[in-house]
This record gives sequence, C-alpha cells and structure tokens, in this order.
Amino acid sequence: MLSLLDPRHSRPLTPVSRVLRLCLHALLLGLLALAAARALADSSPGAGRVVATAALVALVYAAGVRAPAVHRSPRAGALWLAAVGAAWVALLVVSPDGVWIAFPLYFLELHLLPLRWGVPAVVLTACAAIGGFLGHSGAVTPGAFLGPLLGAAVAVATVLGYQALYRESERRRELIEELITTRAELAAAERGAGILAERERLAREIHDTLAQGLSSIQLLLRAAERALAEDRTASAAAPGPGPAADPAPGTGPGPGAAAAALAHIARAREAAQENLAEARRFVRALTPPDLEHGSLAAALERLCAGAPGPRVRFSLSGTPAELPTPYEVALLRIAQSALANVVRHARADRAEITLTFMDASVTLDIVDDGRGFDPRRAHTVAAAGTPAADGGFGLPAMRSRAESLGGTFTVESAPGQGTAVAVTLPLPVEEAR
Repeated sequence: MLSLLDPRHSRPLTPVSRVLRLCLHALLLGLLALAAARALADSSPGAGRVVATAALVALVYAAGVRAPAVHRSPRAGALWLAAVGAAWVALLVVSPDGVWIAFPLYFLELHLLPLRWGVPAVVLTACAAIGGFLGHSGAVTPGAFLGPLLGAAVAVATVLGYQALYRESERRRELIEELITTRAELAAAERGAGILAERERLAREIHDTLAQGLSSIQLLLRAAERALAEDRTASAAAPGPGPAADPAPGTGPGPGAAAAALAHIARAREAAQENLAEARRFVRALTPPDLEHGSLAAALERLCAGAPGPRVRFSLSGTPAELPTPYEVALLRIAQSALANVVRHARADRAEITLTFMDASVTLDIVDDGRGFDPRRAHTVAAAGTPAADGGFGLPAMRSRAESLGGTFTVESAPGQGTAVAVTLPLPVEEAR
C-alpha cells in the first residue's frame, strides 16, 4: 500500500505525501459541505435530509481516519470503506450533488484495497454515480456516463502512475542504502589494508635496522668475549715460576687482548647508539638518521666502513642525482639488510656495495665471496648469502621494497660461489631528464 493515503504504511510520510493526503481530506469534506450548502440554498423539501446525510458521511469518514484499528488492520480498513460507501449511497439517493463524492472515493478504494479489488470497487462506484445521476435527472445524456467514467479512468491512471513512481523511488532508496553500506565496507577494508601495510612496513624497518643492529652488537660482544677468553687461555698455559702454573689472583688480560676487546666494545656502543636513533625515528616518523645530514652515497660508505667481519668496499658509478626520500630509504635499508646477513651467514672474506646512477634508473649491487646458496631451493632468504635461519624477512622484504617503488630485484648465487643481489629503481621523470 502507498503511504499517501494508507496510514498502515510503515515508512513515515514525506511532506509532499502529507500535503496530498490533506488535500484528499479537504476535497471530500469540501464536496460534502457543497452538497449541504446547495440543498440549503435551494430551500428544497429534503434539505434537512441532505444535510444530515452529508454530516453522516463526514462523521464516518473522520472516524475511520482517526481510528487506530483502521490504520493497522486491512480488514478494518475494508469495513470502514464499505461504511463510507453505504453512507455515500444514502447521500446519492437524497441529493444529485453526491455524484461528485465519487471522485475522492475512487482514490480511497484504490489505495485501501489491493488492485484486484480496488478496480472493481471503482467500477461499482462509477456505476452507482451514473445511476444516481440518471435517477435525479430523469434523462439519459452522454454527460451522465462520461463524467463518472472519466473521473474513474483519471483516478486509476493517477494511482497506477504514482505506484510506479513509488516503486522506482523505493528501488533507488535501496540502491543508495546498498551503496552507502558498500562504501562503508570498502572504507573498512581500506583501513584494514592500510593497517596491514603499515605493520609490514614497520616489520621491514625493524628487521633492517634494529634487528640487524642488535645482531651486530651481539657479534661484536662475542668477538670481545673470545679475545678475552683466548688471552686467559694463553696466560693459563704459559709456564710460571714455582710448582703452580695457575695465574696469580687478579691477573687480567694482556694489553693486546684488552685493546681488541675495547675496540669491539666501542663499535658495539656505536651500533647501540645508532639503534637508539632509529628507535627514536620510529616515534618521530622521520627519515633515517644516516640520511638526515648527508647523501645516500655517504650513508652507504659509512655503512661499509662500520661493518664488522669481512672487508667491505663501497664504490659509486655514474653522476649522482638527487633521489626522492622513499628511494633513498629503500636502497639504504636493502643495503643494511643484505650486508648484515652477509656478516651473519655468508662467511665471506670480501664484499662490495656499488651504487650506479644511469640516465633513467639507479642500481644497487651487493656482492660477496661467501658460501652462497641455491636460490631455487630457498623459500625464505634472510639476505645476500644464505636462507634465513631465524624466519626473518630477508630477501622477501628487499623484493617488496623494490617492487613497491616499481623496481626490480634479482639474486644470483650458487653453493660455494658467493652471492650477488641487484636492485634497480626507475628514476622519476624529473630526475630521469
């Protein structure tokens, strides 16, 4: 049922619907008042009956509009409509002006009854109106038939058109609600994807900085520990005066071992300070400290100079160009991750990092002479040298960094033949020119 006239409709009435509903009430009551006024103005003998019957129709109509049962029950609504129709027939008997009441009744019947019952009710009402007009006029004229039938046709066409528009409006409303829901779901999915991407980024950052730095500190402290242990062993094995060969209480390491241990500890402290700076950067969301006060080439050169273990050489090829910060961060992190894993896993004597600037791209190569591995069998690789033993991010993280900037990432290695890692990033249009 439509909300225009059917109070049982669950959706609230729009302002336009309220106006149309009030217009229908005003039309019916106005026509009743017109019939009563004309009867009084003509001073006909049955004027009192016309006024009383018109008042009866108005009361029955108003009672149904105000009755909650009519609003909730289709059966009560049909009974109310039958009562209004009976009172209208009584008015039609006593006054020819009751014919005009048929027009608002058409709308009531079409709105309160299903279409299969509403159309027959309209036809029956039109026949009653024609009969009443013929009964009072006593002459058969085309107007007696055209008026009620034309009014019925207009009412049916209006209601059917309104129903079609209403259904289309409902479909559009449902579509809008679906779009709003879909947009909210899409926004939630994008937020979730953003959270996952940020977690992955932070995981790569931590793996390439804090985790590698802590690993370097661990290696340096172990080296210092070995130097001290070797000196103690040498002191204990040296022959001493007297029967007891053990060192005297309080005997410490030799000068050479102490100097080596102190050097390792000093480098471990430097690595700890760098890691502290990285941790603070995470909080401030700034660029890496190595890039804040220098170029990428300078940062890579410092990285090579401070690497423990194998000899690492840095070389620069081509004309350096200013790179966007994401490029510099990605290349530096890849170099840190690769070099740290060379130190930890490759057992290499030498390694080399080369930064090459070309017309349309920049390439970073990390090569070592370590034990190598078979890339086809390595599902999770920690860096340039060996499969990850700790389940870290390694090569997948490097590849992800390169591909996120539209670059390529390649690994060439074989058991016993070292490893070569190459990263190529296309320069932005401005830099490429």
